[in-house]
Amino acid sequence: MSIKIGVIGCGYWGPNLIRNFAENENAELIWLCDLDENRPLTFKRRYPTIKTTSNFQDLIDDSTLEAVVIATPVTTHFPLAKAALEAGKHVFVEKPFTASVKEAAELVELAAKKGLNIFVDHVFLYTGAVRKIKTLIDSGELGELLYFDSTRVNLGLFQRDINVVWDLAPHDFSIMDYLIGREPQQLSAVGSSHIAPDIENVAYVICKFDDEFIAHFHFNWLAPVKIRQMLIAGSKKMIIFDDNEPSEKLKIYDKGVDTTGDKESAYETLVSYRTGDVWIPKIDGTEALKSACHEFLLSIIEKRQPFTDGEAGLRVVRMLENAQISIKNGGNFVKV
Repeated sequence: MSIKIGVIGCGYWGPNLIRNFAENENAELIWLCDLDENRPLTFKRRYPTIKTTSNFQDLIDDSTLEAVVIATPVTTHFPLAKAALEAGKHVFVEKPFTASVKEAAELVELAAKKGLNIFVDHVFLYTGAVRKIKTLIDSGELGELLYFDSTRVNLGLFQRDINVVWDLAPHDFSIMDYLIGREPQQLSAVGSSHIAPDIENVAYVICKFDDEFIAHFHFNWLAPVKIRQMLIAGSKKMIIFDDNEPSEKLKIYDKGVDTTGDKESAYETLVSYRTGDVWIPKIDGTEALKSACHEFLLSIIEKRQPFTDGEAGLRVVRMLENAQISIKNGGNFVKV
């Protein structure tokens, strides 16, 4: 069985989506759409049977089209996805899902009413590295989780319509949401706008949970180097996830501290440091976007919700929106 697919947006990320859906045996790529009518035409040589247009309504009006892939600026996600859902089509939406919690909630409700699927492209959740971390956490290998620390910085790409949090944080927020499996209780964020007024290019976010677990994020478009690194600490072991590493992306450290005595009294608690081996596990090297596209198609064929569904997208947008509120309020903690 193959699902008839149309892609809206052939710019930065669109070509990767086009390639993966065109090469998947469960998909039949029918339409390509972009406001720049020349962009879709560049794919005609490789995919000569594909129809191209600069008007997304052509896809909405095609009754044979079963699913629409949206790879456009975030401000357009809601109207495009809503139109597709109302026309009875499943939707695949790039991150971030929508520009507000209200929009995300409305789309989730509409999809449920229509019996359709929403897939949000939290692509890192389909990487072998993140899946391996989840396995280690669920197995108890790390022990009790203590904190989550993430750095995602580079020089550019500067956006005109969204700030650095809305651009970069969906990756890290979605990873934390998946690995930790619960939402934070409070969130605080601060940021600075050095290039364009009111568009933060540097930001720091702190998430507090209902226990001692805490998460911290650093996002930056104005760094001299590209860093994609996470530290996830447990009471037994700790993990470094460095996405810039070509092969050794994960390192598990058998390091930590052990305490004895009365933990309620700082004067009676004895702390000993534990140093053990470093383990570099083998991880699945399958392209994450390939796995993501395949999951979207299978969820339609098998008539089930996809792994990264609209609810997952809504949870991430909720954190993004609260981070924005906190930034505008001087970093005050906001209830999530």
